[in-house]
Amino acid sequence: MTTTKQPLTLTLGDQLRIFGRSGLEQAAWNYPRLQNLGFCYIMIPAIQRLYADRTAQAAAATRHLTSFNTMPYMQSLITGVTLSLEEQRANGHPVSDDEINAVKVGMMGSLAGVADPVWWGTWRPILSAFAASLALSGLGILGPIVFFVGWNVVRLGFRWWAQRWGYRRGVQIVEDLSRGILQKLTLGASIVGMFIMGALVPRWTRISLKPVLVTAHHATYDLQALLDQLLPGLLPLGLTLGCVWLLRRHVKPFWLLLGILGLSILGYWGGLFK
Repeated sequence: MTTTKQPLTLTLGDQLRIFGRSGLEQAAWNYPRLQNLGFCYIMIPAIQRLYADRTAQAAAATRHLTSFNTMPYMQSLITGVTLSLEEQRANGHPVSDDEINAVKVGMMGSLAGVADPVWWGTWRPILSAFAASLALSGLGILGPIVFFVGWNVVRLGFRWWAQRWGYRRGVQIVEDLSRGILQKLTLGASIVGMFIMGALVPRWTRISLKPVLVTAHHATYDLQALLDQLLPGLLPLGLTLGCVWLLRRHVKPFWLLLGILGLSILGYWGGLFK
């Protein structure tokens, strides 16, 4: 009578422990190999589940001590794919150390490039503007609470979903990402981010001119009111584009802030600004 060996698999509890550790990826950040210690720490529950022999566990931990660096929120997707590869290797599939490392290296750069426009250029400005609007509307502490809860619910929900998706799809996810999904996602996020930032410019940047025009017939016209009727938001837009132009010419933000402060004081003292 022959017995069939049950394949080694990661339980839901293992994946939850791995997910709980993923937030500490950068706790042991180092310059020679960047986030490698954190990633190895994340993989420990999987290594203990899949490899019973201490020598095999040590070898598995060693192969995850190579250089690793990516945007922390996108690390969960790489973790899921790596978990799938480690599971296949533990069950006898011909998966080498170099193949596991190649998948990690191939994904970490491309995913990090997508993360900035999605998280920092789109979701954070949208949520920040909404939370600030709540605070300015007199709702006080509700604004920061909405930002804190909204940010962490989306962040943690995405990371758990990404880890599970990577684990289920394995290396097939590389084919999914190579179909132009990353490029389309980056472009879409950049467009939405620029739209949001453009909408925030006239809302949060305020310039009010003081001069009043007097015609030959003694009619008075407020210059700021005329600009608001013809081209509302023109002055904030001009100031923003000027700051961007200076930043691209390597003017440091500190000097830029001092310049705006000085311009505001001189403009008010000279009767240009209200």
